[in-house]
Amino acid sequence: MLKEECFFLGTIVGKYSFKGEILAKLDTDSPDIYLKIDSLLIETPHGLVPYFINRSTLHKSSLLRLKFEGVDSESGAEALIKKDLFLPLNMLPPLEGNQFYFHEIIDFIAIDQFNKEIGRIISVNDSGPQPLFVIDSEGSEILIPIHDNYIIKLDRGEKEIHLDLPDGLLDIFK
Repeated sequence: MLKEECFFLGTIVGKYSFKGEILAKLDTDSPDIYLKIDSLLIETPHGLVPYFINRSTLHKSSLLRLKFEGVDSESGAEALIKKDLFLPLNMLPPLEGNQFYFHEIIDFIAIDQFNKEIGRIISVNDSGPQPLFVIDSEGSEILIPIHDNYIIKLDRGEKEIHLDLPDGLLDIFK
């Protein structure tokens, strides 16, 4: 499976026991929804490799404690530390209303509170403390903070996101 067909789930942060168990920090507010998965993909230098799960439990409510088939030693678990975990995109839980996944809104049209088209969302920059919509507006790049207070409506059918922006925000890009 290609990485582009998957979403980042988290990272293996440590080993738990001498029997090959590992601890994974998941990039989610609800790690418990991933307790019932049968397998996941681990990124290696050769691509994504499927690992089948024998046992999965929550550890201290925020970490997932996993036991993989074929990983039965402390050294086997050690080799997986700092590896990233992925799942196919179709395993993402559906979101409703104005909630969205960053990859989901690429190519959506951003529209301001005056019903004027701002441009097309080409990516999301989440490398800083505040994620930003990166919008192509007639060849110019516009950055708008992603904030619940700015989002009026997300229309998945029309591929539009309607925003109520602070006065003057768009003026800095002119």
